[in-house]
Amino acid sequence: MNSIQDKEKKYLEALKKKIQRLKKQRNAVIIVHNYQRDEVQDIADISGDSLALSRAAVRTDADVIVFCGVYFMAETAAILNPKKTVLLPVIESGCPLADMVNTDKLLEKRKQYPKAAVVCYVNSSAAVKAQSDICCTSSNAIEVVKSVANKQIIFIPDKNLGRYVQANVPDKEIILWEGFCPTHIRLQEQDVLNMKTQHPEAEFIAHPECQPQVLALADHICSTGGMFKYVKNSTAKEFIIGTESGMLYKLRRDNPDKNFFMPTLHLVCPSMKLTTLGWVAHALEANEHVITVQPEIAKKALISIKKMLEVSEESPVAAIAGY
Repeated sequence: MNSIQDKEKKYLEALKKKIQRLKKQRNAVIIVHNYQRDEVQDIADISGDSLALSRAAVRTDADVIVFCGVYFMAETAAILNPKKTVLLPVIESGCPLADMVNTDKLLEKRKQYPKAAVVCYVNSSAAVKAQSDICCTSSNAIEVVKSVANKQIIFIPDKNLGRYVQANVPDKEIILWEGFCPTHIRLQEQDVLNMKTQHPEAEFIAHPECQPQVLALADHICSTGGMFKYVKNSTAKEFIIGTESGMLYKLRRDNPDKNFFMPTLHLVCPSMKLTTLGWVAHALEANEHVITVQPEIAKKALISIKKMLEVSEESPVAAIAGY
């Protein structure tokens, strides 16, 4: 290890110790999404996909929630925990997919399809959730859509996840929104075929936000949380991972006897990588940035989030604080 690497390692270790000290002082919990930087995943009290983190936000007894993710995730945590302080270390950590839908356009779409229910992917703002009938995550989208009585579903905002749901719920009419994840859409069919040629024994696991032609090549389609479970239980020794590159860290750490490959180097979410240990420490020390949601919006959004949690197994709805 050269001197620069040694200094960087010592700096990161010092930051980790500082974060642990501040966390204890403030009775804080650090919640981390699977796409975060490796060193940020190291300090997580709780890590997972959107559904797991939604559940975790409800169950925590901490006074402060430090959310290492993007803005809409911190908003959801704030809605579920109105009496707690929710901090987003980097306020600029937005989500381009969430920005592809707004309330004005959604209300226009509702007028076009008055008999349709709105199923809202959690990758959306609190204001949009407030105008929706029920939320979903990539891990429970099929289950949520099946639970809705309406035959017509306006699915917002990810069209690729919507197409995946349509293929698995053929008795419903899924009205797609023209939104997409800028990271997952970078994965092309040829990328996967090239990697399969290099690693013919590898199983390809894809996130449902990928394009249909990519999903058609998958051995298994699931959320990031589902990927961890699938890999653990699979007898395969090699896997091609079709989602954001942050997934590799925990997959490799938890499965040292297995090999993992990214089909392309372009599967990086810039927003997820904005959070650093330095910003986490600053968030705890300076109490920045506190995420709040207007009470009227929060009250309505909570209804759609609660409905989602009621559909999912092990629902913690009884623990949700009301407004």
